[in-house]
Order: sequence, then C-alpha cells, then structure tokens
Amino acid sequence: MVNQIYTADVLVVGGGTGGTAAAIQAARRGAKTILVSQFPWLGGMLTSAGVSAPDGNELEAFQTGLWGAFLQELRRRQPGGLDNSWVSFFSYDPRIGAEIFADWVRELPNLQWISGKVPLEVLRTGDCITGVRFADFTVTAKVILDGTELGDLLALGEIPYRWGWELRSPRLGRSPSQWGEPSAPDKPNSLTEKYPVQAPTWVVIMEDFGDDIAPVIPAAPNYDPSQFAGAWDDYGAEKFLNYGRLPDNRFMINWPICGNDYGVGVGRLLESETSRGEFLQECRWHSQNFAHFIQTQLGRRYGLAEGIFPSSANAFALHPYYRESRRLIGLTTVCEQDILPLPEGRVASLFDDAIAVGNYANDHHYPGVKFPLQPKSIRWGGRWTGTPFTIPYRSLIPATTDGLLVCEKNISVSHIANGATRLQPVVLAIGQAAGMAAALCVELNCQPRDLAVRMLQEALLKCDGAKAAIIPLFNLSPNHPEWLHWQSYYLDNPAAYPLSGNYPGSSIVESDYSMGELDCVTGVFHRLDGQNYKFHITTPTKYQYLDWQIVTKRSHIDEQLQALVDQQIITVWGHLNLSGNWFLIEHLDRE
Repeated sequence: MVNQIYTADVLVVGGGTGGTAAAIQAARRGAKTILVSQFPWLGGMLTSAGVSAPDGNELEAFQTGLWGAFLQELRRRQPGGLDNSWVSFFSYDPRIGAEIFADWVRELPNLQWISGKVPLEVLRTGDCITGVRFADFTVTAKVILDGTELGDLLALGEIPYRWGWELRSPRLGRSPSQWGEPSAPDKPNSLTEKYPVQAPTWVVIMEDFGDDIAPVIPAAPNYDPSQFAGAWDDYGAEKFLNYGRLPDNRFMINWPICGNDYGVGVGRLLESETSRGEFLQECRWHSQNFAHFIQTQLGRRYGLAEGIFPSSANAFALHPYYRESRRLIGLTTVCEQDILPLPEGRVASLFDDAIAVGNYANDHHYPGVKFPLQPKSIRWGGRWTGTPFTIPYRSLIPATTDGLLVCEKNISVSHIANGATRLQPVVLAIGQAAGMAAALCVELNCQPRDLAVRMLQEALLKCDGAKAAIIPLFNLSPNHPEWLHWQSYYLDNPAAYPLSGNYPGSSIVESDYSMGELDCVTGVFHRLDGQNYKFHITTPTKYQYLDWQIVTKRSHIDEQLQALVDQQIITVWGHLNLSGNWFLIEHLDRE
C-alpha cells in the first residue's frame, strides 16, 4: 500500500554513475529533485560496483564537468595520490568516491535522496511519463530520468528499447534497425546467441596482508580451477595484481582474461526476478572462486580486503559492473561510425546536438572470445588513448514518449558502439547533461524533445564549478582563457572543426601543481617510434635500475615530447607509477 506521495520537479531513479550526476546537476540548477537509489552508495560503476580505476577521458582537456570535479576532489582526499594501477591513471579507495557523492548531495537542500528502493511501476498519462511507484511511496515529477543500471524504467513504462546485437545488413524478418556498422556480424552466430550483451563482472577487492596470513577464501559452489588457468600467464603475477592496484596494498579484481567476467545465461537478467537473482548469485560466486584461485596460486599472503563495502561480504561490490543494459530507441542512435575517426583524422565526426565527450577505445567483453572491432585508438602523450567522440542529446530522448530522459548506459546506442559509450567518465557526463536538461525543461515548462539544444550546450559550457566540454579538443584544457570561445566557435562552425582535434593556438596554461608536490628526475630521453618514449633516469640514482615509459596528460607537454631528439638529456617533474612503470610528466625542462 502506498503510504506517501511526493511531488518534485525532477525525479531520478537509480543512483548509478549517470543518475547520481543527473540528480546533483538538476538540483544545482535549482530544480526540486528527488533521487531514489537501490543501494546505500551513490556513484554506480565508480563506487558501488567497485570499478575504482575508471577508463577514458584521462587527458587533461577531457577532464571537465562533474568528471573533472570528481577527479579534483579525489586528488584532495586520497592519501598518496591516484597513480597506483596500470589500467588507469586514476585508482582510489571506492569509499572515498562514495563519500564525495554523498557530500555533494548533502550540500543541496533541494535534493532529497531515498535509498534502498527499486521502481515497481511507471505512471503515465497517454504518451507522457508522470511518476514512479515504489513499495511504500510514489513520486510524481515534471521530468523523470532513468538512471538504473539495466534500464528498468524502460521496461516498466513499456518504452521501446533494444537488447542484443544488430546485424551489419538488414535481413528479412529481423526487427532491429540496421546501420551497416563495419564490426557488426552479417548474420546471427554462436557468439550473438551465447552473449546477447557484454558480460558483467562482480568486482572483488583483495589485499596484500604482507607477513600476516590472510583468512582462507572458501570456494563457492561449482568451483572449477580450469576456468581460470592461465589468467596471468602473459603478464606475471605481480603485473596482474597491479592492473587494478589501489592504495593501502589493495587490488581491484576486474580481470577479463580467464578472470571474473561472467556471462553464462546473461539474458536471465531480463527474464524474471527469480532468474535475475540466479544469475547474480552465480556471478558473485564466480568472482569468489576467482579470488579463491588467486589465493591458492599466489599464497595466503593475499586475501579478501576488509571493511570496504557496506555489506556483510564487504570485499565484494554491492552489485555487478554492468557493461550493457536495455538501450533506448531514441530520436537518434549512436552507432559505430559515429565513434570512429574520420578519414585522415584523429577525431570522430561531431553531432550538432552534442552534449558530452568520450574518448575510450571500443572495448567488448565476452569471456573466452576475442571479438575484432574497428580500431579507434591513437598514440598521444606517449601511450595509447581513444579517438574522441560526442554523444548527441537526441540519444537521451525516447522516440515516442514524453516526460522521460535516460542518463546511463541505457542511451540510444547500438550494441557495437556501446563498447565505447558505456565507460564511467562519459556516463557521468551524460548524467550531468540529462540533469541540466531536466532542470531547464522545468524552468521553461517544456518537454525534453522541445528544449533548444543550444541553450543546453551553453548551460553546460558555463556551468558554475563544473563546466563541461562539448567539443573534443586535445590542446585546450578547461582552465585555458580561450576555452569557452573555441568551444562555442566550433558549435557555431562545425565544418571548421579540425581533423587533428587541435585548436589553432597555444595550449600552454599555468600548472595546477606546486613543484614541491612533484617528483623531480633527470635522465636520457629515448624515442622508440612515433609517440613511444623511454626514459633512463640518471638522478636520483635509486631509479637507475630500469627504463621508464614517459607519458603525459597535458597537451603542451605532448608537444614538447614530440619535439625532443633521441638521447636528449631532460629534467622532468611529475609522478612515478611503479605499477605501470611510467613517469607521468607535469613539467619538462631541456638541458
């Protein structure tokens, strides 16, 4: 029985990465906002799913909006910094990430957060969504956002969505739209049948107990060590563990090679509550078995971390890391061609209604299967990064339903392109844009489809404390004095957008770092090929034992590195990353 009816301007259902960002941004804009989450932590992939070594948007120019603000706050709160792992430039204790989002919510008196609830019914009047019913209360709102991990409001509201693969070419009798994506299969095959969506992973945090003996990790039912055989053979045990190294000798276990990705019967996630529960239990057991395997192979020095997540099994994330959900059928659909580089270029084409930037490589997870995809990676700053692309506002809007926006992995995107749009930073940016759009719709008393996109773009570019990039420009960071001008210029003149991704000016800006906070080393620069560099440290002598990879996230440093000659002596300031064996440069002097 419904005990309470709440009324709000904006209702966000789901406290994941996108939902959390949407609620915070809507409330900061002034809308009376209610956020209802299933779990006691906000942040989804970044926190409660345990993926505290996020991928993508790592370059300084792409650290904008709430993503940039989140990184800045992490740097302030995380003892020892964020350079811990080699899978990401940023790894942190997930508890700190959860604290940041909770603090941001507490700062907003017009944002009410209700946790521990799931949606049961979507209310609608004709083609307009008007509210959502939960177990003991109902919320009505002018704009409702689906921020659930699996697009649950789409199913409850009977809003058209996609699930599964699209083929490269239309076939008689096939219902999904086709876009001729170069990486899509021509016809159904064993892979498309076995894995209709990418495999989730139930992240577990392990810890190095050093001289102490860790408690035994018991095997879960159906333990089969052959499933994990060879997991780190190509890397070695130490590098395997350092993949997701966190502070305080802990490790995020989210390993794709004979590891804890789990996709057996993944379609059960949508069949019924019972079948979803069965899949989730198996998924968690699979990670427990992988942790047991690690301990039996590498020794009792390694065990489950203690006191990480707010649950009885507190080394295990609160829910799986879902890489794919139901996907809206929206006003437009992002497909593979929209995320691939233009011919002779380093950037993808722009959407005229762009509202978010992503740059991660297209990454798909099917256990035991190597699925070839069109390359969208480039060398930049001494390492591989992804071709930047944009997300269109129309992909957040249902084709035939009003009153609703999506703000998670549930945007209107193809199965193939989802491999790049699903990553944490871009989903945070999508959430911020959706929250801003919802608040503007309340201000203007209009439906999301009728909102002038340029008004939304301007609001994001000028957002106080979290201005968000819309145009990807490698050499223009958000603290550059010309940043807003050039963002606006390319919105007005999309045909002038450079294939190089560089605006025609200097990228040098004042450093955010005090030199006293950075490691200073001198050594010999070696150019291997293109943007692939090694560095032999001569001073201090304690680092002479090996050659380091040189990397940077800053555009003017990238330009300086390209101008260096082989075997040049340089002095650099930055951060040594022992897990990745790289030196992250913040400042460079030539001898």
